[in-house]
Amino acid sequence: MTAFALAMPRARRTADDLARELIARFLRVILVSLGVLLVIGGIVIAPLPGPMGLPLTVVGLMLVLRNSFKARKQFVRFQHAHPKLIFPLRRLLRREPEVVLVAWQQALRVERLIVPRKWRVATRWRKALKRRAAAKQVGR
Repeated sequence: MTAFALAMPRARRTADDLARELIARFLRVILVSLGVLLVIGGIVIAPLPGPMGLPLTVVGLMLVLRNSFKARKQFVRFQHAHPKLIFPLRRLLRREPEVVLVAWQQALRVERLIVPRKWRVATRWRKALKRRAAAKQVGR
C-alpha cells in the first residue's frame, strides 16, 4: 500500500459512523439550546438581589461557545469591537477562572462610575493594600 492510499479517507461510511454523527449533532443542538436558556435565565435573574445571574450567564455562555462555531465566531467579533466589555467575561470562561479578581475589578469599575471621588472606599483600600505590599517587599 502506498502512503497516498493510507492518507485518503474511507469513501464509504458505515451505519455506525452515521449514527454517531447524528447523535453528536443532536447532543450539540441540545447543549446549545440549554446554554441559550441559561443565558436568558441569567439575564432575567441578574436584577434580583444576590449574584446568581452572573454565574448562570457564564455557564450558559460556556455551553453555547463550546458547542456552536457560529456563536464562537460572533463572540470573537464582539470581543474585537468591545474588548473592555468582554475581557472580564473571558477571564471567567477560562479553565481556572479568576472569580475574585474579576469581582474586585468590577467593583472598582462600578464604584468609579457611580460613587463620587471623595466617597470611594474600594479605591482607597486598594491603594492601602498596594502600599502595605510595597512596604513588605522593602522590609525583606
